[in-house]
Amino acid sequence: MKVLVINAGSSSLKYQLINTEDESVLARGNAERIGIPGSCLKHEPAGKDRIELKAEFKDHTDAIKMVMDALLHPEYGVIKDMSEIGAVGHRVVHGGEKFSESVLIDDEVMGAIKENIELAPLHNPANIMGIEACRKIMPDVPNTAVFDTAFHQTMPKKAFLYAVPYEAYEKYGVRRYGFHGTSHKYVALRAAQILNRPIESLKIITCHLGNGSSITAVKHGKSIDTSMGFTPLEGLPMGTRSGNIDPAIISYMMEKENLTSEEVNRILNKQSGVLGLSGVSSDFRDLFKAAAEGVERAKIALDVFVYQVEKFIGAYTVAMGGVDCIVFTAGIGENTPEIRKGACSNLGFMGIKIDDEKNNNIPGKYKEGIISTDDSKADVLVIPTNEELMIVRETMELLEKN
Repeated sequence: MKVLVINAGSSSLKYQLINTEDESVLARGNAERIGIPGSCLKHEPAGKDRIELKAEFKDHTDAIKMVMDALLHPEYGVIKDMSEIGAVGHRVVHGGEKFSESVLIDDEVMGAIKENIELAPLHNPANIMGIEACRKIMPDVPNTAVFDTAFHQTMPKKAFLYAVPYEAYEKYGVRRYGFHGTSHKYVALRAAQILNRPIESLKIITCHLGNGSSITAVKHGKSIDTSMGFTPLEGLPMGTRSGNIDPAIISYMMEKENLTSEEVNRILNKQSGVLGLSGVSSDFRDLFKAAAEGVERAKIALDVFVYQVEKFIGAYTVAMGGVDCIVFTAGIGENTPEIRKGACSNLGFMGIKIDDEKNNNIPGKYKEGIISTDDSKADVLVIPTNEELMIVRETMELLEKN
């Protein structure tokens, strides 16, 4: 069977077509600038050059039609008939408390996803548009929803509740939800495979470090705590997001700068993080270059980020009563040995040690493996995340159950 994976944004739509027999990617691409002049489809069939197709997409339905045309094209397509697509798996950012696992999409599920729009106003509407477009164009093909928040629904109340009046939780769902769940689940399962140990026996800390970053404590295969909270703003400092701050800073800034709530939200989400600290960039490559050139604020931004990663690793080791392995993933986690080494530099007291040669030269086609020393008390791994493959696997499990 072939499964089409859709990750719909407000003005973009990323996709992959995956053959479930060998989990190979047949094609991938991105429909860009949906509803904006100058829209195009960037389509990359396996083993061939990427092509760019100009077209005007007035909405996500137009974009999905263009994706299907590209997949079926006699020259650069990868299937001969739409019937070869057995299912469509959708990334959905927020499932709230209603969804603790992936589900087949029906009208009731769509209603529940819409109810969670206020919890993810930038993401869920776009995810809904992608689902509706696929259901319209492929009405007989099953669609599944794989939620970023679902993996974290195993957190206990002591981890997900905030110390605010309990009525805020009961009336408005104010609690920690966590995000990047599909990524955390994938790399935790993959770590267990690499170590050849059952995940039910492991205490794993997964570090998804990218422009958006989060860390999760995975005990015996279940998320028991995670750094992102009610929104993806909480936790680590990120590319442009502040991460954890004293809540009183918000009202203080509003009074001092005469800001509206919308303006202060924009500052905390778009102008903070390592960008705000450094004044240079939200891109860690730029920060390392600037730090090497003597820009002190760039160095400070890197130090703050690494320090916070260290703190969460330490905290989650305590939360789980130990740690068997630490996993680094996502753009920064996979590609920045300096961050990995820095984040583990103070863990020697726990017997955790990085092998510099392994850390700087991860072997193999997929650039994954153990980067700790042979005598390290816990294994440290680098595992490239693969949320699309996780969505395919979850989709196949759902189809087999139903």
